[in-house]
Amino acid sequence: MTTRQIASDHDETLRLLRMAEGLGAARLLQLAVEFDVAGLLVDGPRSAEELAEKTATHPKALHRLLRALAGVGVCTEAPHGRFALTEMGKRLDSEHPQSLHWWVRFQGMLNPVYDDAGSSVRAQDPAFSGVYGEPIFEHLARNPEHGEIFHSAMAEHSRVMGTVLATGYDFGGVQRIVDVGGGDGSLLTVLLQRYPEAEGVVLDLPEIADVARKRVAAAGLSERCSVIGGDFLREVPAGADLYLLKGVLHNWSDTDAATLLRNCRAAMTPESRLLLIEAVVPPGDDFHPSKVLDVAMMIVYGGRERTLSEHMELLTGAGLRFGRMIEAAAPLSVIEAFPA
Repeated sequence: MTTRQIASDHDETLRLLRMAEGLGAARLLQLAVEFDVAGLLVDGPRSAEELAEKTATHPKALHRLLRALAGVGVCTEAPHGRFALTEMGKRLDSEHPQSLHWWVRFQGMLNPVYDDAGSSVRAQDPAFSGVYGEPIFEHLARNPEHGEIFHSAMAEHSRVMGTVLATGYDFGGVQRIVDVGGGDGSLLTVLLQRYPEAEGVVLDLPEIADVARKRVAAAGLSERCSVIGGDFLREVPAGADLYLLKGVLHNWSDTDAATLLRNCRAAMTPESRLLLIEAVVPPGDDFHPSKVLDVAMMIVYGGRERTLSEHMELLTGAGLRFGRMIEAAAPLSVIEAFPA
């Protein structure tokens, strides 16, 4: 074996070693949120000793956590043993306008599910049901503390993607948008603020609709945006010129996804369009986040990410015509469709 071959083999071994340790960085973020590091540092640098008093932790142990967080870009070690937040770290504060505090908490809630991920591979059933005793959406409805984490996390994700969509896709001329499965309205409120000529409707389950009404009112959009509590697998509000499904289709089996798309088609006018915002799985061996997300969907929801051809097949079966696909922010793409 040549020196070059030995170096190459060593590089591949180190790469695999780092991948195997990948959960460590995620756990660091979860601990930062658990002890509210960002919230305590948002007003300026503090020492581990000061923070330990606020968090009921051991000063030396907390110093080690903060040092590791500095190593992944969440904070930085300032002079005199004090730590300060980076711009990225500030987004772990729940009050930050671009916060991902709840998103990180949701990932932590899933740790026991990922520990049992092998059961999903063996049976292709969501491990979430085995760990928590029921499917995820039933569990969230019965357990408000987990429901709050989930819906707050989805709201943060939708707010981020709403900003991307509002700047990367032309909604000009749209008069009425129905956000199907729109959660607390975070996505639609961003779009309506960007496009003041448009009106909107948020459709989601009744218990979520109450939260959406408060979000819409807080944004000053109550006159331009209504909220409907309902089941999109039964009916979708009719007559809009744009129907939006962000991260909805991937939660469902092909059978339920087809039902949802048929309901959208039945509600659409000949001039309406449909936007699917999904992580589309590309061909080939190259890394793409959608391929990892696909396994996560299997483990947590019993859903799946789909290839473009699989999306097109669902659209065709529902009486819809594929228009184009636009790359948004990785891993999400926008699939545009029209009545066939």
